Amino acid sequence: MRLGELERAVMNELWVRPDGALAREVAESLPSRPAVTTVLTILDRLVRKGLVTREREGRAHRYHPSRTKDAHVAGLMHEAFAGAGDRESALSHFLDSVSDEDVAALRRALSALEDRDPGTDRERPR
Repeated sequence: MRLGELERAVMNELWVRPDGALAREVAESLPSRPAVTTVLTILDRLVRKGLVTREREGRAHRYHPSRTKDAHVAGLMHEAFAGAGDRESALSHFLDSVSDEDVAALRRALSALEDRDPGTDRERPR
């Protein structure tokens, strides 16, 4: 799910706060200094999208991302490839544009995937 500019800025702020944040704290930390009401509107939208959870804290809410930034990026990649007419061609074009470091990371990830037991997240016994 793609995010607008302010949504992305709010999510980036939440991703670096392990204890979550109040809307006021998010608004104060953003370079554009949006009004707290604007941030509350964005946070409510992100809750409806399932990207953020909230818990009551006094008269306010504390907001937390519902998944990590890496998991969000992985979801975006999955959406992009799912929307391709020819997944293999799209993947090939993508791989043509990545750095040597990214290729090495992909090789490590594929190797780790091959080492897992089918249907689990555990490594196969050797």
